[in-house]
Amino acid sequence: MTTLADPVPGGRPGDVERAIALSGELAGRGVHGIVLAYVDTAGIGRVKTIPTAKLGPAAAWGVGMSPVFDTFLANDSIVTTDVLGSPDGDLRLYPDLDHLVELAGQPGWAWAPVDRITQEGERHPGCGRTFLRRTVQEAAERHDVTFRAAVEIEWAVGRPPGADGAFVPAVMGPAYGATRQVELSDCSADLLAALARQGVEVDQFHPEYAAGQFELSVAALDPVAAADRSVLVRQTIRAVAQRHGLAVSFAPAVLGQGVGNGGHLHLSAWRAGVNLHAGGDRRHGMRPEAESFVAGVLAHLPALTAVTAPSPASYLRLRPSQWAGVFTAWGRETREAGLRLVTGTAGHRDQAANLEVKPVDLAANPYLALGCLIAAGLDGLESGARLPEEITGDPARLSAQEAAARGVRRLPTSLGEAVEEFRTDRPLRAALGPVLADAVIAVRQGEIDAVAGLDDDRVAAAYRWKY
Repeated sequence: MTTLADPVPGGRPGDVERAIALSGELAGRGVHGIVLAYVDTAGIGRVKTIPTAKLGPAAAWGVGMSPVFDTFLANDSIVTTDVLGSPDGDLRLYPDLDHLVELAGQPGWAWAPVDRITQEGERHPGCGRTFLRRTVQEAAERHDVTFRAAVEIEWAVGRPPGADGAFVPAVMGPAYGATRQVELSDCSADLLAALARQGVEVDQFHPEYAAGQFELSVAALDPVAAADRSVLVRQTIRAVAQRHGLAVSFAPAVLGQGVGNGGHLHLSAWRAGVNLHAGGDRRHGMRPEAESFVAGVLAHLPALTAVTAPSPASYLRLRPSQWAGVFTAWGRETREAGLRLVTGTAGHRDQAANLEVKPVDLAANPYLALGCLIAAGLDGLESGARLPEEITGDPARLSAQEAAARGVRRLPTSLGEAVEEFRTDRPLRAALGPVLADAVIAVRQGEIDAVAGLDDDRVAAAYRWKY
């Protein structure tokens, strides 16, 4: 006979007792259920929920979830690989108690990210959170390098969609306009209050460029916590908006034309408490390790788009001269380059300097995106890669001859092109491992097939309310 004192090897020592204590505390504060959250290969947030009283058993034995979700598409159809996509088998979802949060935007609920572990207690090779954690650990062990990361959140606020699913902006003010801030004042104040109660440190929150669009930036954390926070913040935005009678979309493109929603990644590499992107003798204060890291990301950027821009709708956003960063180029504070070097204000650069990766949207699984980004940078670090000449201005204005001479080329213009780049990128596929790499290809190809023959407006409509 087994008891909660004899859990299978999925959780950590002490988690069961801690979970039982937490469940009592949460129940005493009126929390009735706990959301167990992860993100699938297609970038869709998937959940199971448990009554608060079941947190102890969940920490001991996990909660069942089929591995078939690794090959779900955004429209909930299923593709297969040689090992994934079958109705057979089971996984266990183990809540990370260190990141369990009472949801201020959803009274009565708490939330926790999960690790997906087999029934035999082994880490599931398709778990993106495990992949990111492993990549971070390898960087620390092999290079004595740690990271701080943050994910920008952009979304469109609309009226609840009718039967046709159309997007109607909930605000009418101009880009970055004071009018728009006033129009959404009550909802925005509630959102900031909810995030504060959840321990989320918000750096900025403002109206953005596209119709009904807003952006929120949060403080940097270690990469796994940053990915968790990205999922939590979106859960909170959606919940608070719904309580105000509004609908939100994090889709890359809400409409077939115009500026879309990004999910830019910010990343800085550190060693022994020193930011490697500042205080050095390389360009703009980078240290040699940081320059090689950035060069690695730049070299792999075309293949990275299969992970950072994983939806057919992503390529409605990735258009020149819209600050989407659609070229293999880098520059200091250059918002049209694929990589923007952020140096920060003089006097604060040792803390603020970082790399911004722009061809990223919120259809991306943040664990896969950050893990692949770090793997690409480490490839450059290991080879001592050097950055080419930086660019200024809009790369779209370069002649073909100038672009070729400077190594500037257009990133993939379709998901199909991105998948082909990913297929031939051995370091990225090796970092993910065969199970995850094959799942990425299969799911991306499934998304391509799902919208084959649709025009831009219909592609945008197909994903508008999925993210």
